[in-house]
Amino acid sequence: MSFDFRFASMDDIDDLVELEQECFTLDRLNQRNFSWMLSRANASLIVATSGEKLAGYALVLFHRGTSLGRLYSIAVSPAWRGHNLGQRLLDEAQACALARNCAWLRLEVRADNPAAIRLYEANGFHRFAIVENYYEDHAEALRYEKRILCDAPTPARQVPYYPQTTDFTCGAACLLMAMAAIDASRTMSRSEEIQLWREATTVFMTGGHGGCSPRGLALAAWRRGFDVRLEVSHEGSLFLHGVRSAEKKAIMQLVEDGFAQDLATTTVDQVLASTLDIAAALKAGYKPVVLISSYRFTRLKAPHWVIITGCDEDLVYLHDPDVDHSKLKRSLDCQHLPVSHEEFLRMTVFGVQRVRAAVMLRAR
Repeated sequence: MSFDFRFASMDDIDDLVELEQECFTLDRLNQRNFSWMLSRANASLIVATSGEKLAGYALVLFHRGTSLGRLYSIAVSPAWRGHNLGQRLLDEAQACALARNCAWLRLEVRADNPAAIRLYEANGFHRFAIVENYYEDHAEALRYEKRILCDAPTPARQVPYYPQTTDFTCGAACLLMAMAAIDASRTMSRSEEIQLWREATTVFMTGGHGGCSPRGLALAAWRRGFDVRLEVSHEGSLFLHGVRSAEKKAIMQLVEDGFAQDLATTTVDQVLASTLDIAAALKAGYKPVVLISSYRFTRLKAPHWVIITGCDEDLVYLHDPDVDHSKLKRSLDCQHLPVSHEEFLRMTVFGVQRVRAAVMLRAR
């Protein structure tokens, strides 16, 4: 059987919806979903045709700024099953992800779908997690991944995940994850997330609520009994340049001066450094919480905190606490994100002053 493969267009939407109805009984994509995937999403929708008929599709989602692709769905029309089309669509999806510079491809599959499981395992995908209550009918999902760029060890997954519950508590959420990774008996709760933010906030930022100062985060971690190393590229406040109001600047400076005075009475190791050696920090047993520019992920210029979960020769892995549900992302899509070392260096520079900062924790 001969099939042609191409990227879908808006003219295919009605046929895609019809195919979705034929292939799935739950968790179906609708016309609006397909329209969004084609017009706005950071995605590739590949269709297979036989003559004038739509025979199947593969949908791959991409996470901006990372080397990760997610195989969201593969569908094969019942009329064309038994012709190896699922394998062909998977091959096209992997080729598409490679063309987008992805090193890893991940997917979820129902535990009661043995045919799909056999397909993925036969193609070198390895199961690394089970997610309960994932589908519409509360069925569990099996999570699989494959290193498609080159062979490398599976990344360590020793850091639990906690999504920030407000727009301004990314630093606090990352600190929760770091502390829980070091001390498994610690729980990650919203009450402590807000308390950590209260202790570390700069009060003001460029707009809205203040984000967390690296010095404030370092103090909060030290007070909770952790060995802390604070690395910053500049002395003083790192965020004043983006604040226009003189009154806000004065208050932020008071806050930062208070953090500096309190830090002087602690054993926090304070280092003035223009580069971050993440590999060395991990080897020394630290859990690094790192400041990045969210522009690399969202195209919005704002400071943002992430936590590093591992690295290898090619990639740095991180948890992003910000889950953007409007883009069909779940917390699963923000865990152990692979980022090339080159991209990581670019994203860890914020603002016109090109500031860098990291708060590193380990057991005291």
